Amino acid sequence: MSTTMQNSHFRHRSPIHLSHCTLAESFDFLGDRWSLLILRSALFGLRRFEDFHGELGIPRTVLAARLKRLVSAGLMVRQDYKAAGSRPRPEYRLTEMGEALRLPFLAMRQWSDKWVGEGRTPPMTLMRKSDGAAIRVAFVDAAGRVVPGDDLMARFETWAPNAREDAGG
Repeated sequence: MSTTMQNSHFRHRSPIHLSHCTLAESFDFLGDRWSLLILRSALFGLRRFEDFHGELGIPRTVLAARLKRLVSAGLMVRQDYKAAGSRPRPEYRLTEMGEALRLPFLAMRQWSDKWVGEGRTPPMTLMRKSDGAAIRVAFVDAAGRVVPGDDLMARFETWAPNAREDAGG
C-alpha cells in the first residue's frame, strides 16, 4: 500500500500500528527530555559529567541515571580519563549509533528554527566547509536530487496490521 506524504487522506488510525512502528519505538528507546538534552550536548562535543551537569542544570542523580541508561542502550560509551594531578574520572562518548542521531537532531533543529523560533534569527547555520554555502536537511533521492514534499510517498508493508486494514478502504 502506498500513500503520498503531503496532504494524506483522512484516516481513523495511523497506517502503522504502534507495535510495529520503529519511530514510536525510538521515542521509548531514546528516553525522556533529559536524555535528549544529554545527547544534544554530546553531539556538540560535551563528554564529562561535570560539563553535562553545568550546562543542563540537571540534578546529579538524574544525570547519573540517564548516562547509565544511554550507555546500556549503546548510544554512549563510558571511558576513564585522567587530568594531570587528579584521579581518573569517567567521560561519555557517543558511539556510532549515538553519532547517527546527528541528522535527525539537525532536522529537528531546522524545524524548530522555523516553527518554534518565532521569527528570531536561528542560533546556528549549517554551512559547507569548502565554500561556506548555507545547507539544510532535505529529502534526497538515490541520485542526490532534492525531492520536494509534494513528491514524497510511502509504501507500507502488508505485515503492518493497520496498513492491511487501510488497504481495503
